[in-house]
Amino acid sequence: MNILNSIRIVPDFPKPGINFYDIATLLADPAAWRETIGQMRERIESYRPDMLMGIESRGFLVAAPLAMEMGVGFGMIRKKGKLPGKTLSHKYDLEYGSDVIELQPDLIPQGSNIVLVDDLLATGGTMSAAAKLIEQAGSKVSAGACIIELDGLGGRAKLPCPFEALFSCPA
Repeated sequence: MNILNSIRIVPDFPKPGINFYDIATLLADPAAWRETIGQMRERIESYRPDMLMGIESRGFLVAAPLAMEMGVGFGMIRKKGKLPGKTLSHKYDLEYGSDVIELQPDLIPQGSNIVLVDDLLATGGTMSAAAKLIEQAGSKVSAGACIIELDGLGGRAKLPCPFEALFSCPA
């Protein structure tokens, strides 16, 4: 099965010259979605994660069912102000400005082996920041994983860990 055929490409979104890889069509295709989760599991199980951390928001859609399939915990990395209780924060630079992501440290046992999961890797800024946040929480990021990696944006090179993607596509 060619999973990529189930992902809609929306040209010129959110701005001209950008191709948006919309996984909504993948989620609507049960056979392709099941195959995606199976292939993602094959890519990351050798990293032996204790937990998968999904990056807001489409990373949640990938990481949660994948964690359940693997029998490991799932946690969320969210934008500032979205999580209740005690949080750890990490500010990072974007192309035009900055952002802050957070996690709930009491949900991650110290020394856990974490795989970061998102739907797509572009410049690598958010996943790199998420890795720093996991380390700040006292755990290790053994890998990052996405369905799609965009070519030519250098995202993989910014990561402090191995990276797995099912597909490499033009930006």
